[in-house]
Amino acid sequence: MKKIALLFLLASITLMGSAQVAKKTTATKKVVTTKKTVAKPPAKPTAKTATKPMASKETRVKITTDLGNIVIKLYDSTPLHRDNFIKLVKQGFFDSLMFHRVIPGFMVQGGDPTSKGAPAGTMLGAGGGEMQRIPAEFISSYIHKKGALAAARDGNPEKASSACQFYVVDGSPITDEMLNGLEMQSGKKYTAEQRAIYKSLGGTPMLDKNYTVFGETISGQDVITRIAEVPKDGNNRPYTDIRMKIEIVK
Repeated sequence: MKKIALLFLLASITLMGSAQVAKKTTATKKVVTTKKTVAKPPAKPTAKTATKPMASKETRVKITTDLGNIVIKLYDSTPLHRDNFIKLVKQGFFDSLMFHRVIPGFMVQGGDPTSKGAPAGTMLGAGGGEMQRIPAEFISSYIHKKGALAAARDGNPEKASSACQFYVVDGSPITDEMLNGLEMQSGKKYTAEQRAIYKSLGGTPMLDKNYTVFGETISGQDVITRIAEVPKDGNNRPYTDIRMKIEIVK
């Protein structure tokens, strides 16, 4: 239990200045994790370098929760994640699962199959590890802005994604100083447009190119914030279960 628990420790993310960026980056890389498994070796990740999303009619999904509805579009430029998510939605995989980890100003996470019917107080987040990981699909134009949909993962070196666990960014406004610090430390370069989004809308840039972003919120961002702010225990699990149902919408 102690070994599993270590995978879910979270340093508080205050985002109070660029001087703390390096420290926060290391801490937050452990936030959206799943239990490391000894399943089949993952395929090599697909690294993409597109600078603009593909122009098309992306698939949209509606997440119905106990606190309201969220509509998200799935990016066509991340087909492995898109197709896997659509497959699970059609199977009803996510129905009755819960948002088992919520962190205000950061993200809400769900998709752990063991969360269905889990007794109160049970630490969740290790489920789905027996499923084949999804190779990373990093697109430079897709950032962890507020409302971004991204895949959780364990600590595998390829940064391949969990097949079922996902999170939606709540996020807080980011300053130019903090973005400059992240660029210096990681080598990432943000465009003027991306900087404007992070400064006005907010997000979690320290996760960029560490976790695959494969969609974004179209409506219901207020619901995400309400979920993130519910009372929770020491493992960031809400005291009151917040369950979901996901369906494809036109």
